[in-house]
Amino acid sequence: MMKSPVSAVATALLIGWVGTAGAIDPSAAFADPALQARYEHLTNELRCLVCQNQTIADSNASLAGDLRREVREMIARGDTEAQIKDFLTARYGDFVLYDPPLSARTLFLWAAPGLFVLLTVGVVVRTVIRRARQPIDADDSEESA
Repeated sequence: MMKSPVSAVATALLIGWVGTAGAIDPSAAFADPALQARYEHLTNELRCLVCQNQTIADSNASLAGDLRREVREMIARGDTEAQIKDFLTARYGDFVLYDPPLSARTLFLWAAPGLFVLLTVGVVVRTVIRRARQPIDADDSEESA
C-alpha cells in the first residue's frame, strides 16, 4: 500500500520530534530557576562532538548526555560559565563551543566565509572583464541582422 507524501513527511517529523523530546532529562531540572536558566543557556552553547550540528541540549548521543551531566554537576558545585567553558575547551578543544573565540587557532574559521566571498567576487569580475574584452565575431553580427 502506497502512502501519500504528506503522511510520509508527517511521520518523519513525528519521529524526529519524539527523538529530540527525550534529549534533556526532565528529572535533572534544578529547583532554582536561575540555575536551570544557566544550565539551559550553557547546554545550548555547547556543540555535541558526535553529532556536530547539534547542541548538547538537542542531542541524544551518549557523549552529549555525559556532557549535560558534567555541566549540571559543575553548576551545582558553583562553577562559573567561564570555568565550565574553560574546562570543556581544555578537554575537547574550541570545537566544543558554537561560538569559538577569535584566536590564532580559530582565525581561519572566522576568516573563511569572507575569503570565500572575496574569491567568488574576484572570479566573477575576472570572467566578466575577460568576456568584455573579447571581440565580437563577424559571423555572429551578420546572423542577427
